[in-house]
Formats: sequence, C-alpha cells, structure tokens
Amino acid sequence: MTHVIQVNVPEQYFCKKIPMAKTSTNPKTTAGSTSTPQKKVTAPKSKPESKKAGISIETACETALTKLRDLDIEHALQADLQWCLGSYHADGNPVGLYQMLDRAVAVLEREKIAKTKGVTAKMVNDLAKVLKA
Repeated sequence: MTHVIQVNVPEQYFCKKIPMAKTSTNPKTTAGSTSTPQKKVTAPKSKPESKKAGISIETACETALTKLRDLDIEHALQADLQWCLGSYHADGNPVGLYQMLDRAVAVLEREKIAKTKGVTAKMVNDLAKVLKA
C-alpha cells in the first residue's frame, strides 16, 4: 500500500533557471541574430597623483604603520596611526595623518640610529619628504 502526498510549494523555493552558455541573456538580441554587442566607452585612465609628487600622506602613514608593526614597537602610536587612517578615509581630512607621521618619523629615526634591521635611511627620508611637501 503506497500513499501519495501532494504538497503545494511556492515557486520561490525552486532553483532559478541559469542560462546555458549558448543562450543569449540580452533581451534585444536573439540567439540567432548576428549583431555585435555594444562596447562600453570608458574614459582614459589618468595617472595617480602619487607618481607626480612622490608618495601620498596616506601611503606614507600606511608604510610607517607596517614598519612599526613589523618591528613590534610603539603600540600606542600604531593604534593612533590606525585610527587616523580610518578617520581620513571617513572625512578626507589629513591633519591627523601629518601629526602621526611626524611622530612615526621621529621613532623610525631613532631606530635607524640604533641600526635596527629593516629601517633604512631611504625609507625614513621618503617619509620625511612627505611631511615637508
């Protein structure tokens, strides 16, 4: 003895049909038409400003933060740099970044004098140039 149960299931629970590779998803063209799809016109890409005038304040702060994390020093300064980067992303005001970068350059200058591995004179000078610009 077998029982047949009939259940009404709404369509929202069924899988959506996915078009096959050869079918057209464009409603204006059919599968048999030979028209070519229109290409989107994009504006030419402009060069980033950081290449023109050295590195940006944001990139400099991210570099300093990465170096401080690698050296595992100045945890309070790391937290301040992280907070200022987040604030800069939110409002676009770089004042805090300049203050934190000034502190970071001083710390990295001390580490360079102590000949800490990984702190190069070029890196410290590049960060200092951003402050002067």
